[in-house]
Amino acid sequence: MKIFVISAHPDDEVLGCGGTLYKHKNSGDEIYWIIFTSIYQNQGFTKSKIIERTKEINKIKLFYGIKKIFHLNYPTTTLNSNTVISSIPKISKIFSKIQPEVIYTMNRSDAHSDHRFAFESVMACTKSFRHTYVKKILMYECLSETEFAPCLPENIFQPNYYVDISNYFKKKIIAMQIYKSEIGEHPFPRSLKNIEALSIFRGASVGVEYAEAFQLIKFIEK
Repeated sequence: MKIFVISAHPDDEVLGCGGTLYKHKNSGDEIYWIIFTSIYQNQGFTKSKIIERTKEINKIKLFYGIKKIFHLNYPTTTLNSNTVISSIPKISKIFSKIQPEVIYTMNRSDAHSDHRFAFESVMACTKSFRHTYVKKILMYECLSETEFAPCLPENIFQPNYYVDISNYFKKKIIAMQIYKSEIGEHPFPRSLKNIEALSIFRGASVGVEYAEAFQLIKFIEK
C-alpha cells in the first residue's frame, strides 16, 4: 500500500500520526512525504538552524523508511490563497506519479494558517474522477494547533477513526525527540508529557493503551 503524509512544517507528521506511520512501516507499506514549507535566512533563521532542520528531516526519513520526500519549499508562515493556486498542479503531479491509496493531512481548521491552506491544496488534488487510486483521506490532529483553533462549531475536530499505536508509541516519542527545538516542558503543548496524555486519552476512548485519532474525510471501498 502507498501512503502519503502531508506536513505544513516538519514535525506535524510525527505529532499527528507518528505512531500510525511506524505501524505502516512495520506492515511493509510505502511511505511518501510532502513538506509544504522550508525556512530561510532572509526570514531570520540562522544558517546553523537551517542545517539542523535539514538533518532532522533526513533522520525522520531514515527512521520511518520514507521512500521519497517532496519539498514544495514555500517560506514558512506564508501559505495563502495564491500558494494554494500554485501548489495544486505540483501536488496533483506528485499524486499522479505515486498514486497513493491513503493520505494523511492536517486538520482543516488548525490555528496555524499554513495548515489550513495546505489542507485546501491537498483536498483539491483528491477528486475521484481524476485520482481514482485514492481510497482513504484522514485529517490528523496536531498539538499546539488543532486545540487552539477558535472555539466555533465549524472548527471542531471530530475524531471518528482511531489507530491503536500501543506497540508503536515509544517509536513516536523517539521520532519527536529528533525535533529537539520543537519540544518544551509541560505545560507547553508540544511536551512529551502532553503527547503521551493525548495518546492515552485517545486510547481510552476506544479501549486500548495508546491511540492516534483522525477525522475521516473520505473512504472508498472497491
